[in-house]
Amino acid sequence: MKKIISNMFVCGCMLAAFFCFVACSDDLDVQQVYPFKVETMPVPGRIAKGETVEIRCELEKDGDYRNTVYTIRFFQFEGTGTLKTESGIVFHPNDRYLLENEKFRLYYTSGCETTQNFIVVVEDNNRQSYEMEFSFNNRKDTADTEKT
Repeated sequence: MKKIISNMFVCGCMLAAFFCFVACSDDLDVQQVYPFKVETMPVPGRIAKGETVEIRCELEKDGDYRNTVYTIRFFQFEGTGTLKTESGIVFHPNDRYLLENEKFRLYYTSGCETTQNFIVVVEDNNRQSYEMEFSFNNRKDTADTEKT
């Protein structure tokens, strides 16, 4: 009788182990894509021709995967001006540039006396993107209207 109970116990343990191994998957789930956004400090809404505005930015990621690469580009759709990085790289419209740090500064210099609007897009190598739109009115226009 003891031998039968012992055999049943061993068979039960083997059966439980078998179900555990069958339930496991060989596929390892590693998340490689994480949503992100770019936080910016407030920037002034008015700028004079030749004036430069600093745009402080920080990449906020929901997770981190070491093989993720971020790029940045910009497109100015109204007015004229230049956008450059803190290291002095001047952006050409719609060209992609490697974003090397999670905290970075952009510098926009007005090139006209009219309203200026541009978009900055940060993208990762997983086809995710975050778009920021910046608008500046001319400081001179405001001073002229206040005098009249």
